[in-house]
Amino acid sequence: MSIRILIAEDEEITVKHLLYALEAEGYSVTSVNNGTDALKKVGQEAFDLLIADIKMPGMDGLTLLNQVKDLYPAMEVIIITGFGSIKSAVDAMRKGAVDYITKPFNLDEILLKINKIRDIKRLEKENMALKTSLGLGKDMPIVVKSRMMKKVIEIINSIMNSDCNVLLTGESGVGKGMVAKLIHYSGLRKESPFLALNCAIFTEELLASELFGHEKGAFTGAVTKKQGLIEIAHNGSLFLDEIAEMSPSLQAKLLKVLEDREFMRVGGIKPIKVDVRFIAATNQNINVLVSDGRFREDLYYRLNVMDIYIPPIRERREDIVPLSRHFLEKQAKKANKNIRGISKESLKMLMSYGFPGNVRELENIIERAVILENTSQITPASLPQTIKLFQVESIDPNRIKKLDEISKDYAEKVLEYVDGNKSKAAEMLGISRTSLWRILSNK
Repeated sequence: MSIRILIAEDEEITVKHLLYALEAEGYSVTSVNNGTDALKKVGQEAFDLLIADIKMPGMDGLTLLNQVKDLYPAMEVIIITGFGSIKSAVDAMRKGAVDYITKPFNLDEILLKINKIRDIKRLEKENMALKTSLGLGKDMPIVVKSRMMKKVIEIINSIMNSDCNVLLTGESGVGKGMVAKLIHYSGLRKESPFLALNCAIFTEELLASELFGHEKGAFTGAVTKKQGLIEIAHNGSLFLDEIAEMSPSLQAKLLKVLEDREFMRVGGIKPIKVDVRFIAATNQNINVLVSDGRFREDLYYRLNVMDIYIPPIRERREDIVPLSRHFLEKQAKKANKNIRGISKESLKMLMSYGFPGNVRELENIIERAVILENTSQITPASLPQTIKLFQVESIDPNRIKKLDEISKDYAEKVLEYVDGNKSKAAEMLGISRTSLWRILSNK
């Protein structure tokens, strides 16, 4: 990670030496010759570090320091002072300067100071990304046995050395988030942040703030400046789940980020350059949304450089047993219980179940069973009532039901079982109310 540096110094020879040394180290450096222009510059562009002479025409270095720390508290400031003005340097440190340089200065010493600031900035960014990642980590074992999921893995392997944007499609709960993490951590950006955001759970205003951040006072409640996920994910990947739920105005703003690699915070006036790989996902038929004008066609093509379809678990039943055993190991360890296996009868019930909530529902079922089970293996008694209600009908050659019909029939049974409580039914199925509504409204 590099940092952007602004030099405010009126001595031409000093500026020349600093520019030469810092640019040779790979830093992006801009210079101005007075404090007034420096303050104007930090309002127009994003800088990480300001190096300012304490004595300049017009606005002096201490006044500039006060203004910058008040407006942009995250920006670090190094003060340049004469050898006989150490008292001024100490005063500057009290007012928020991170360090000071005395004239005549040693370039190697300056580079050490700046490299230290660079490392601190990198750690700050990594910590912010870690806090924002909502618990997403690198521990992501992928359990696949079916030919269909092996094909998905092959596609991911084929784009390991590519930086293309990816669109993941498939029903709710199939594991699009896990696949997004696999794409990131097997790719070129694996050492950089991976952040995720569900576009369906925020209002338009809050989603804009989460994505782009906001300036202090941009709206009621914006008492401080906030970085958005696009800014925090710089050099990394941002996973946008349920992208189809994004409003048309936000779609237009996101398109600008993809095209120009820059954005402005809500209430901001200066563009911020970013380098982010986008991985988007939806459980809707996005081609229909594009045709209906509900999703921008140009944004769709920007995101859909690589399209990966993740099939529902009912179409890849070979994965049910290995996934069940994987979730058992994970949940038993979490619950600190010595449950080592799943009975044959329980596996048979799981294999015959429809899983309208897909892999997410399977993990929920195993987690519940681990909590309830008192023996050394998962038995039918610890499986939820929803599975026991599910009956695989005998095949009538004159009336073979489609899988969507079976899912609807089962969802209706579960809804009846909870006395019509859609929220409870959706929770038991491991899906959202929106997904439940789509299943029930299927004709």
